[in-house]
Amino acid sequence: MSTPVAKKNELQKDWYVVDLEDKVLGRAATEIAQVLRGKHKAIFTPSVDTGDFVIVLNAEKVRLTGNKLSQKVYYRHSGYTGGLKSITAGEMLEKTPEELIKKAVKGMLPKNKLGRQMFKKLKVYCGADHPHQAQQPKELQV
Repeated sequence: MSTPVAKKNELQKDWYVVDLEDKVLGRAATEIAQVLRGKHKAIFTPSVDTGDFVIVLNAEKVRLTGNKLSQKVYYRHSGYTGGLKSITAGEMLEKTPEELIKKAVKGMLPKNKLGRQMFKKLKVYCGADHPHQAQQPKELQV
């Protein structure tokens, strides 16, 4: 008896919706990353994208524990001399809360082509509305 290997054309992709109102960022991000990878399925294969689509709602209402709002800093560099930019988690939560969720989840996915493909299945929105009603998403508890 051999171990079954998932094939790309035989997979069924489901849609899940997650409400992050009063949820802790890191704990929610781990659950979302597992669904995007497909680790919740029995047919999980590390080299195949077996994961599902995830819709995240109320990104602006996520919680960070401890002093992370003022002490956690995100950096980026323009590539030019002196081009280092930094922003705290609190500032990012005010300006672009979607990016805060995306950065947390992306850091938990593989750092290769497959991880970038999985990340494209994440849809993050501020507020409780989303344009994916036609996909009939299921509720995912985190």
